Amino acid sequence: MKISSKGRYALQIMLDLAQCPPNVYTPIKEIAARQQLSLKYLEQIMNMLSKAGLLHSIRGPQGGYMLTRKPSEYIIGDILRATEGNLAPVDCIEITDKSCPKLDSCPMALFWNGLHEAVLNYIDSITLADLIEKSRNLGPSFCEGGGQNRE
Repeated sequence: MKISSKGRYALQIMLDLAQCPPNVYTPIKEIAARQQLSLKYLEQIMNMLSKAGLLHSIRGPQGGYMLTRKPSEYIIGDILRATEGNLAPVDCIEITDKSCPKLDSCPMALFWNGLHEAVLNYIDSITLADLIEKSRNLGPSFCEGGGQNRE
């Protein structure tokens, strides 16, 4: 399974916002500058995350984005599914109308399903808070103040 740039950047964005003060709207331009991402591409990803209920936004000069809940309540798998969709390693094990008709008798199905289950178990066992904790010794956090308080 290969995670696209949208999935990778979504995780970076969410980790960035998770390190900002709570109840603070961070302007998208600040996030784009910190993450060195194109503003247009960032807007697409932020829109996907907002539609999935992972971010809250306010428009206008004092607007920006913030998390909708605590970093410990965000599962990495949920963030990836919001931007990547189905995370199956091969098309034949996706549960769709186009699933492989030979799936029940396929000798590789057990392998692909096992791989898929292992990946899901891993990404669904890690939160944004876990990533923050693991990265504490790597240097300063993404968000060094900034943003607009909206309490």
